[in-house]
Amino acid sequence: MPQSQQPLTYLVQADEMHVLHVEEFGSKDGVPVVILHGGPGAGISPQQIKTFDASAFRIITFDQRGAGKSTPHAELTGNTTDALIEDIEGVRTALGIERWVVAGGSWGSCLALAYGQAYPQRCLGFRLHGIFLAGPDDIDWWFNGVRSIFPEEWEEFADFIPENERGDLLSAYHRRLTSGNPQVEAAAALSLRGFSAKTQTFLPDPAHVAALMDPKAALTVARIFTHYCVNGAFLKPGQLLVDIDRIRHLPCQIVHGRYDTVTPMLSAWRLHRAWPEAGFTIVTEANHQSTKGPLFDELKAASERLSHQLADNRDLNLEHNHR
Repeated sequence: MPQSQQPLTYLVQADEMHVLHVEEFGSKDGVPVVILHGGPGAGISPQQIKTFDASAFRIITFDQRGAGKSTPHAELTGNTTDALIEDIEGVRTALGIERWVVAGGSWGSCLALAYGQAYPQRCLGFRLHGIFLAGPDDIDWWFNGVRSIFPEEWEEFADFIPENERGDLLSAYHRRLTSGNPQVEAAAALSLRGFSAKTQTFLPDPAHVAALMDPKAALTVARIFTHYCVNGAFLKPGQLLVDIDRIRHLPCQIVHGRYDTVTPMLSAWRLHRAWPEAGFTIVTEANHQSTKGPLFDELKAASERLSHQLADNRDLNLEHNHR
């Protein structure tokens, strides 16, 4: 099988404003899989690409609107969940793929579910981790609940905002990140991203924090993340669980860190209860970080399990068709 060691890169025109940067890895003859990055706004994750066997999968990933190498940078105009769903379809069509596996973690899990429910006929299956359902409780946990586990980090995060605005940290940060003042936006971005980075790992990891503190990347994530949060991810209340029957017939592997303080275990449990047919793996010694350690290892194992499920389904279909 021909394999791509270096990515093939494409530009896909999403609309008059947005151009998407797309990368392709792995085997051209492999099972197609699209990896949806987190954030929103975080951009392509090279480590997530490594959680799929390049000899068995044709791996597609792209920077979502405003993120990474997609243009315009950190742009909020036209940046909605429905638009991202159509972007995924645009990438699929541009690459001539009929159906594919949809993988995503954190925000990527939310987008994967929303896309799958909009286009179930285009999905072979799912691999999801760091489950984020984008409900008010999910968002409130990130801005307030995390202080029950990381009080010192949360106080630093909250103290960036004047005391009279701390009752609504999301709105306070969003105002600063969309103020049009480059200095104010940059400072707010580094404060928010620093809080995020320090609360993602199972053990303290200064190198992980440092890697996430590039000012340009921090602004992209912070700005787009708060934009989606103030708009409830542009989803109806409870939408992802209400519409789960649209994809329950498809194979899925769900992986979640027991001590995930960014997207709490309860959200993964709710998805598991709504979708009991899906594989469900709890990784005990893991927080939210999925780029190394036990969670990374389990994602590779989940990809292999999903590959076997897809092969079994193909065999069953062939047997049925030959009867």
